[in-house]
Amino acid sequence: MGIKSEEYVDTHRFRVPPRPITDIFTSKDTAIDRSKCTRTVPMRVLVLGVGRTGTVSMRDALKRLGYDDTYHMMSASVENPPDCIMWQRAFEAKYDGIGQFGRKEWDSLLGHCQAVCDWPAICFAKELIEAYPEAKVILTTRNVDTWHASVMKTGYWRAKDPELKIASYFDWGAGLYYPMLTMFFETFFEDDFPNKGKEVFVEHYKEIRNLVPKNNLLEFSVSEGWSPLCEFLGEPMPLNEPFPHANNADSFVKRCRARNRAQLCNAAFRYALIALCIYIAYWFLGCVMMY
Repeated sequence: MGIKSEEYVDTHRFRVPPRPITDIFTSKDTAIDRSKCTRTVPMRVLVLGVGRTGTVSMRDALKRLGYDDTYHMMSASVENPPDCIMWQRAFEAKYDGIGQFGRKEWDSLLGHCQAVCDWPAICFAKELIEAYPEAKVILTTRNVDTWHASVMKTGYWRAKDPELKIASYFDWGAGLYYPMLTMFFETFFEDDFPNKGKEVFVEHYKEIRNLVPKNNLLEFSVSEGWSPLCEFLGEPMPLNEPFPHANNADSFVKRCRARNRAQLCNAAFRYALIALCIYIAYWFLGCVMMY
């Protein structure tokens, strides 16, 4: 009896491709297939403010408080690119009604994490709140106008970055990340971030406030520092340690461009190696035919 079409999609379309051994310029990337993982630590904190509201700083802060690991977009984009495949499955389940993505799947994808923040996770705020009702919820905040301007220069720029698109045709990591990134902007922001971004921002924050009881919700600006965060989580404040502030727009763009270059170097090295092997084979064949 043949495999059902839905099973075929799961086992073939969403199969994790092997990482090329020639990817020497992004050698720190891992290739873990999260679909085969289970939860190993409890999910304790859901940070559901949108990206560019201090989520990198929040990730650093939570990890310093012992919430290890804390999931962030960078967990998929630069640390373990195969995660992007599971995120695409989650998008299709929510927005297209294809397949299912429930507690079991969240435990597979996020089972190594005690906290989660940033996009794409915030697209699934309702689903994560339902999956982990025991988790505390933090809503990172920022002025909507300065936030929108920041995303235009960072996340939205990245989604439209022609260099990343080119790299996605040739590089393993970029080929996994780019489709997920574009899927995020097409679904959550209805494929029109410049005009609809602010409206989606406002509606998202309204939804979180309606979903989460006030005693389990902290609205937090990273400019407030350690005190309200530690009080809400019941954690001791770090002594003589400033609250982290990271990932401004300039550093974001600089890091992304460096990533592009590394991924394009992976492709160049791989094709140069293939060309060298062909040349050696041709030379060897010529020598054999001479004798």
